[in-house]
Formats: sequence, C-alpha cells, structure tokens
Amino acid sequence: MIRYRLLFKYLSIGLLFSCQYEFPEPGQLSPDPGQADFSKMVTIGSSITAGVMDAALYNRSQQNSYAVILATQMKETGGGDFNVPEINAENGDLILSPTGGALGRLILTLNQNTGSILPTPIVPGDALTTFSGDKTALNNFGVNGLTLAQALLPASGNIQESSNPLFNPYYARFASNPGNSTPIGDAASALADGGTFFVFWLGKNDVLPYALTGGAIPELLTSEQDFSLRYQTALGTMLQASPEAKGAIGNIPNINELPYFSTVPWNALPLDNFLAGLANSVFTNYNSGLDNLATAGMISDAERDLRKINFSAGQNGFLIDDKTLTDLSEMGLPPIRQTNVNDKVALTTGQILGSNSGDDPTLIYGVTVPIADNYIMLPSEQAEMEAQINAFNQIIATTVSANENRLVLVDTKNLLERIGQGALTANDIAISNSILPPYGVFSTDGVHPNARGSAVVANHFIEAINGKWNSTIPVANPNAYIGNDLPR
Repeated sequence: MIRYRLLFKYLSIGLLFSCQYEFPEPGQLSPDPGQADFSKMVTIGSSITAGVMDAALYNRSQQNSYAVILATQMKETGGGDFNVPEINAENGDLILSPTGGALGRLILTLNQNTGSILPTPIVPGDALTTFSGDKTALNNFGVNGLTLAQALLPASGNIQESSNPLFNPYYARFASNPGNSTPIGDAASALADGGTFFVFWLGKNDVLPYALTGGAIPELLTSEQDFSLRYQTALGTMLQASPEAKGAIGNIPNINELPYFSTVPWNALPLDNFLAGLANSVFTNYNSGLDNLATAGMISDAERDLRKINFSAGQNGFLIDDKTLTDLSEMGLPPIRQTNVNDKVALTTGQILGSNSGDDPTLIYGVTVPIADNYIMLPSEQAEMEAQINAFNQIIATTVSANENRLVLVDTKNLLERIGQGALTANDIAISNSILPPYGVFSTDGVHPNARGSAVVANHFIEAINGKWNSTIPVANPNAYIGNDLPR
C-alpha cells in the first residue's frame, strides 16, 4: 500500500482566505421518490465512498462523505437509516504513512517565520481499530484503497495474512468474516436483506496507485482484460443480490486533472541570478556533450533541446530523471532534463524540492540532483493512464447500458472536467478543483474531496438519479459543509 511521509512546503499565503462562503440556498421541488425506492440504500466503493479526506479516515470526514450526504438527502424521499462502520478517530491514521497512528490527518499550518503554509500531519494520529458495532446493520461498504481484485477476494480481509498484497486493513476492520468474506459479498448480503437501491463506485484504485507513484510501477495499472472481468463480476453480484433494486454507477475521473498534480507547478524552483549561474556551471560539459551527439546524429535536435539544462533568474523547471530519453549512459550522460509545462508534478514533490541530498550543500534536489521518476507523471505516462481510464470507462458504460432499466451512469469524469474548466457552480458560485479556499472542493491531500466537495459529488449523483427515475431528491447546499480548515 502506498504511503505518505512528512509533507510539503509550497503553498502561498492565499490559503488564509476564509473557507466559508455564503452559497445561496438552492430552490427545491417537493421531494418524491419517483419510480425508485430509497428505503434501504447500500453503497460499495473506495476511499471517496468511505469518506477519506486530508489523507485520513476520521470522524468528521466519515460523517461528511458523499455517501452519507446522499443518504441524508434521500431521507426526504423515504430513505431509511444509513449506517457506517464508525472509525472512532478524531485525527485518523495518515493513510499513506506507516500505519499505527504515528501520524494523523493533514492540516494547514502557518510558519510564523517564513509566512508559508504547509499541509502537515497531526502528531500523533489514531491507530486503526476494529469496528465493534453491528456489522449486519451496515449500509456503507466504502473501503480506502479498494481495488476490484480486493473487492472480490477474501484475502482483502484476512488479518492472519497481513503481508499479502491484497490485504486491506480498512476492510479487515469491519469484514463480516475476516479471511472468508469479501467487500462485494458483504455489500451484496446487505442489499439482499431488504435493499432497494445501491451505489456502486469502484475502479478508481485500478489506476490511482500507478499515478501516485508517478507511473514508475507499470504493474500497478490493471489490464483492460482483468478490469472487464472483475468489474462485470462485482457489479453482477450486486445486481443478482436484489433483482428489483436499482443502482447508480460512478465512473473513473481523469486522475491527471486532480489537484494532486496541479498544486505544485512545473516551474516551482525559484532562483536568483547568482544561483542560476552557479547551477548552470555544473552542466556545461553535459550540454556540450548533447551538442556533439546531435551533430553526430545520435540524438535528434529536438531531444537535445529537451535535455539541455538552462536555469535563469525567476521560476524554473527543475531537474528530473526521464526514463523515456535515449540511453546515453555509455557516453557518460544521464537521462535528465528540466520539467516543462507538459509534466505533472506530484504534490509530495514539495517535501524534497530545493532540499539537500545528504550533507553536501552543493547536492540539491531539483537543481544538481534530479527528482526521481515516482514524483513526476511524464507525458507518455499521462497518456497511458488516460487511455486506460477511457477504456475502463467504456467498459463501465457498456455494462450500465446492458442493464439500463435498473442502472444509471453517473459521469464523475465529466464532473471533474467541468470543475477544472470553471464551468461548474455551486448555487451560482464558481468552484474549483483545488485545495485553496474558498472555492476549492478538494481536501488537503489533493485527491479526495473535502466536505463541501462531497456535497457537490452527492448532488451530481442526485441529478443523475432524479433524471433517470423522475424522483425529486433535494440537492444539498454546499455551504452547509465546511471546506478545508484554516491554518493553525
């Protein structure tokens, strides 16, 4: 499981703006279920469905997931209770760090000396604990990090074999029969027990781990064949559990467009004239070597220009490894270049950019020491991931179309695109796919929505459901849900 470490020095003082903006109340129609029945809803999904925010699952995040908000709105049209496997943690366990509660959720902190604002883990966090409530009464089967393979296999909950790569501690904590049950099986059992409606939003984690490691581990990207088989098996299990139940099916957003890849810009390295000149002197021989190889026809002029290192006063692209470059190791030239506008920079890059590598003050990450591949999504990696997302979404759309009387497709990919284009508003107020208040709808981890963003997602599901079955589930008011906490 991918793990966070201590985080990032990159945000501007603009984050000090209030996270509470008075969105107007939306107009509402008289609530009516239409041709659907919401008396018992069951949800199955990954971290967004579970309610992960700020890189942790904690009480407030869990209570403000889009699933909980959706269930709350459905109560106006006859929806029943919606029970979640309570996490009982104020700060949670930072999901991308070693488990055990050493680090908790991310918060924004203000450095009084520099004026910079840092998303920083709360210390200590809360160790992950076993759910002690009634497992048979659960409605929400959202599991952080859940892949389709984990959803279908009992290894995901087998705490006796926690070293198994399929093991998922977030499922094991509330599995009905650890080591034997599966997330899909548990969700299907809940649906079979009087369930009338379900939400199915799986598939994101068959792509996201590849992205969060900068495309450095191709094996983390599920194959199209495996995705198709696993997806149809998982969704088919839910459909068979309650033959009359209807469902809303979420697809996979374009992960390239998440704030995780847009908060730290490609030219995040500031240098003055002196430092730029000093850095350039290190690469004189490297640049000359590239010129010689281009003249000899061993690399193209375009590759020579891409690889040349040239810093200047102001904001600069920083030094990275690029495995797609021609291998010139026999000539003593490493596969390095500076970032450009086509690269996607991981949020976590801020933790090392500009810092020293060891005790030598001349070895500086991004200046004289390249940033590793796992921090950067190269253009070819972005294209590969986007192609896979499109293929997966076609499988999802085809599967939904084959069951169109019972299912509606919720195009969350389109939702994120509209937010990124500034084409979406929350009650006439523009919102953005950023972590910046007051309009940002993502939590401080840049991947998961904050509470306000969860209300936006819930409304997107509501619009699709209402349009499909002529129901009038009232939409939520995003201003009833907080954005990111102000800096401490």
